[in-house]
Amino acid sequence: MIPVKAFATKGPDSPLAPFEFERRDLREHDVLVDILFSGVCHSDVHQARNEWGGSMYPMVPGHEIVGKVLKVGSKVTKFKEGDLAGVGVMVDSCRECKPCVSHMEQYCVEGMTGTYNGYERDKVTIAQGGYSTQIVTDERWVYHISDKLELSGVAPLLCAGITTYSPLKYANVQPGDKVAVAGLGGLGHMAVKFALAMDADVTVLSTSPSKKQDALDLGAHHFELSTDEETMKKLKDNFNVILDAISADHDYEKYLDLLDLNGKLLVVGLPKDNPKVNPFALIKNRRSIIGSMIGGTKETQEMLDFCAEKNITANVEVIKMQDINEAFERMIKNDVKYRFVIDMASLK
Repeated sequence: MIPVKAFATKGPDSPLAPFEFERRDLREHDVLVDILFSGVCHSDVHQARNEWGGSMYPMVPGHEIVGKVLKVGSKVTKFKEGDLAGVGVMVDSCRECKPCVSHMEQYCVEGMTGTYNGYERDKVTIAQGGYSTQIVTDERWVYHISDKLELSGVAPLLCAGITTYSPLKYANVQPGDKVAVAGLGGLGHMAVKFALAMDADVTVLSTSPSKKQDALDLGAHHFELSTDEETMKKLKDNFNVILDAISADHDYEKYLDLLDLNGKLLVVGLPKDNPKVNPFALIKNRRSIIGSMIGGTKETQEMLDFCAEKNITANVEVIKMQDINEAFERMIKNDVKYRFVIDMASLK
């Protein structure tokens, strides 16, 4: 077994604190990654505090992992010692169902194995995440990372990046398409970067006037206040695609009305309450609402290669592991632009 240092929470009301545990010894297809940076996703807060229910403790969060390969199993072919590597939201699946065979393992019929807060395939071992010094994962769920990019900014690509890249690719965004991003946070700012790299005409929709300069600094062509009724009337039937990254409760119909013929509302935000949709807002212009959950292994590597080609990374604030509880509180208050990333050297 491999001894590992980490930060974990022991219950929904407990802060994250130093924790030591053991990773499994390498199997023949496993890769041992020395973690250099670990992104902080809002879902880490939800799961650490059992806000979605079913949380398992002790819990080591973290599923935006970038590091360097320390060792590989005897039958590993994709990696060698010293390679830069990433691990994302999942670390296994059944590998046999239709989604898995299609390399869309996030939709595994049995359910994918999350990087943390769930059982591994043996149904005994609790998976532990990236707020730790090392991780052992089957090579299928490990990704090549370009040395052209700043590694701290790469870490959030393993969740926020693929979560927004995948639906934009599925929607087949083309040069010149009018794409709106609703909600400018950790997910939204990545959506803006990807849509721009796809040569779309990009608008940020926000309830906060203070976000205008941020949107323009990211390269968005337009900024519109979604609270302004006259503005929303002006934008009716205007967009080919709207990526909805809003996690607060909101009215989908408000954004459906902005879609042109065959327009698509891509939902990646997760409101607390189930939204209601007026079917008349759907049938006009043959609009559709499309949900999307991260991306499969092939698409995640494709996204990382695209980022290397286009020089795309997340905007991050690097913190020490010891500051994670403060970071959680700041993230709840939206006091970060746009993603916290832990420098794991602070734990070693």
